Formats: sequence, C-alpha cells, structure tokens
Amino acid sequence: MAAGMLEPVSPEQVRAYQKDGAVLLPGLFADWVETLRTGIERNMREPGPYAAENLNPGESGRFFDDYCNWRRIPEFTDVVHRSPAAEAAAILMQSRTAQLFHDHVLVKEPGTAKPTPWHQDAPYYFVDGNQSVSFWVPVDPVQDATLRCVAGSHRWPKLVLPVRWLSEEKFYAESDAYMALPDPDAEPDRHRVLEWKMQPGDAVAFHYRTLHGARGNFTTERRRAFSLRFVGDDAVYATRPGRTSPPFPGHDMQPGQRLREDWFPVVWRQ
Repeated sequence: MAAGMLEPVSPEQVRAYQKDGAVLLPGLFADWVETLRTGIERNMREPGPYAAENLNPGESGRFFDDYCNWRRIPEFTDVVHRSPAAEAAAILMQSRTAQLFHDHVLVKEPGTAKPTPWHQDAPYYFVDGNQSVSFWVPVDPVQDATLRCVAGSHRWPKLVLPVRWLSEEKFYAESDAYMALPDPDAEPDRHRVLEWKMQPGDAVAFHYRTLHGARGNFTTERRRAFSLRFVGDDAVYATRPGRTSPPFPGHDMQPGQRLREDWFPVVWRQ
C-alpha cells in the first residue's frame, strides 16, 4: 500500500468481524459496481457448468446462482486482482495472505418469494481453518431482500448439517459431526440476527462458519449480488462425507495440504 493511503477496513470493523462473524463494510466496492453489473449480466447470458435455477415449479420469480467463473469472465478477473477485496480479506482474517477460493453470483428477480435457506458455507467446502471470509456485494439497492447473519455462530462447536437449496434435502448423511439446523426466527432470544439495508457497492463480510440466509425479493426491483470467498494462512484441504460444493474435480490435494496456488491464487501478501 502506498504511503498515506487508508486501509480498506478499520480496526473497529475487524473487531466486529472477529466477535460476530459478520460486519457491514459500506462502499468497499463502490468503484466496482458497474464492472460487477456487466460481469453479472455476462454470467447470466453465458452460464457456467455449475449454474442453477433455485425455484420449484409454481414458485414465483427467478433465483439464479452460479460460481467459479472468475477466470472466464473478464470483469470478475478484474475485481479479483484490482479491487480492495483481497487486502480487506487479509485484514479481516488477520492473515499475512489472502488466497482466492471462488466467486459466486446470486440473483433474485422481482417477485421471488423464496428465501435463501439458513446455512453455513463451511460444511459444503473442502476447506478447514479459522481464517476465512466471504464478501456479499449487491449491485442494486437492498432494502428488504437482505442478507441475514447470526452473530457469533462462527464460534459454534459443531458445523450445521448442510441442505440442498432446491429440495432442502440433507447434503450429507446425519452424524455426530454436525448439529441440526436451528431456526433463528423461532428463537430470537437465543440468536441475534444481523441484517443491513445496503447500497450498491456496500459489502457484508462474513466467516465461512457464520450461519446466514437471505429474505425473498418481494419488491419490483432486481437483487443482484456478487460474492468473493478468500482463505488465509491457516487454511488447508479437508475431506467431507460426500461431494463438496463447489466440487473442483481432479484437484489431487491431500488432507492437511495448503490449497494449490495454481487453482486458488494468493492475490495479496503482506
């Protein structure tokens, strides 16, 4: 960083992230909104192999998502390497490095009543380690179709058993390694839910183990969001009870190894 430039994340924001597992970062991607909008529209016109439509027959609206496209969509490549995301990730994670895991596009068109179900990201991933962060960045104003995070859930002793978004079936077989999915709305005294109204270019940063979901989009406006996921110095490859999401077939990594940098580049070093 050049002398005199401000860091993209404040010490207060770092403390909030470490304590709650989620924090709002106003304007972090403000200079990248048009780039992201262009990239999201390109992604929707040219979906990748993991693109999904997350509504059942008869459900209103459209809920599109796709991931792992940053190498083929130039706007996403630009954001990965030139935006403040990687440096902000390292600061939040308290890591000397920020290594890209993957990108993710999530679009809820107007009238999409279906919420994004409560889940943690970590159980879907083949990554272990405490140093992780996802950025959720809307490119449209978000008043109601908000991201919701359960404060402190990144410190729960067990991971939550993941479910499939479309069928809501369990992703893996039940075992003692996982806890049942709680219902934060049914137990407001036990779970403090964080959610923020957001402007294009704002970001919510949250830990891979933070329980989160999102409301449906009952408005007449689109809700397009872009996510980037990073890991830090302590992240290693780990096995899961089944096929992970994203799957990354053919990676040839072994448990305990650092993620291979030709697939998962280190974008920022201290």
